[in-house]
Amino acid sequence: MPDDTLLDDPARLTEADTDGLLRAAALAGAQARSVVEAAEERGVAETLRDFRPRALILVTRPGHGRSIADLLVALVGPSCPIPIVLAEQVPAWVGALDVVITHTEDPGDHELAESIGLATRRGATTVLTAPPDGPVAAAGAGRAHLLEPRVPVPPGFAFPRALAAGLYVVKTLGILRTDLDVLADELDKEAEKSHLAHESFVNPAKSLALRLSDRVPLLWGLDPAGTAVAHHARHVLAAHAGFVCDVGSYADAQTRFVLHRAAVRATSGQGIFDDPDDFAGDPTAMLRVQLLAVSAGPAADAARHMAADTLPGADVLVPAEEVTADEPVRAAVLALRFELAALYLGLAAGTIGGSGRYAPAGV
Repeated sequence: MPDDTLLDDPARLTEADTDGLLRAAALAGAQARSVVEAAEERGVAETLRDFRPRALILVTRPGHGRSIADLLVALVGPSCPIPIVLAEQVPAWVGALDVVITHTEDPGDHELAESIGLATRRGATTVLTAPPDGPVAAAGAGRAHLLEPRVPVPPGFAFPRALAAGLYVVKTLGILRTDLDVLADELDKEAEKSHLAHESFVNPAKSLALRLSDRVPLLWGLDPAGTAVAHHARHVLAAHAGFVCDVGSYADAQTRFVLHRAAVRATSGQGIFDDPDDFAGDPTAMLRVQLLAVSAGPAADAARHMAADTLPGADVLVPAEEVTADEPVRAAVLALRFELAALYLGLAAGTIGGSGRYAPAGV
């Protein structure tokens, strides 16, 4: 059980976070800047500018690979003029007219090394975020654009770097507009707002952690980007806090009739004439519905209001209300908020950190 009192005790948080995980997550903006600098130095823009590839191949590997690929696809949208292929390995038909993007934190991923070798032998433009040593880096040596980490973070914290690399590629190809400088700045701002010294009522990550504490999260996206961020949230909540979540689009959630009815009941609350004993032992009382909305505009607003009418007590996370930037930036900020919330929950529960579980204050 998480010790909620820990969240508003900076001294105990610092003592618990022996590995500096909160600081590592707060380096998201620095990671984004560093990978853009590396891409500029490696000449990625010169290679891709004015190039219209036959296909954009996103190779997904364990860890953040799938959620990053899903988010890139969601942000580019269905109007993308280039076919996008998601695969765990580079397809056999890859050729010189294709662009390959992939990410790994495992330098010894032999399957990926084979894929990189195939892609580069066939002449495909390959952009890789990975450690500088090991079989993966060796497979692309001299032929792939290897963007190695310049801001050291522990394993599992490279999502901002890999996302920024993918956004750099699709921006350079002219299929998505985004400002990566603004993205890095907004990640810095989010990290500052969620600093451990700030109390939970003004700290968005701590507030989110408290909303999820002792609950089963239902993370439902109201748009494709929101759904992709929900998948990332599921990953970090499991990785740091050991939380099990239900994740998907809200449209898909509506087809899972029993769970959706339970969510409606959980978000409707008790009426003034309800007997509290009727809710004792009700498993729906343990559900916490989080609706993630990254897109903005009339259609997005209509979808949000319709879902909120059905689930009146749900938490609706709308970064557009706080961040006046483009959709990729809003998605990155929301992803970082969930990562920091997961770290706070993990520290409070003792699933991460060097000091184990803490007794409540005064015990």
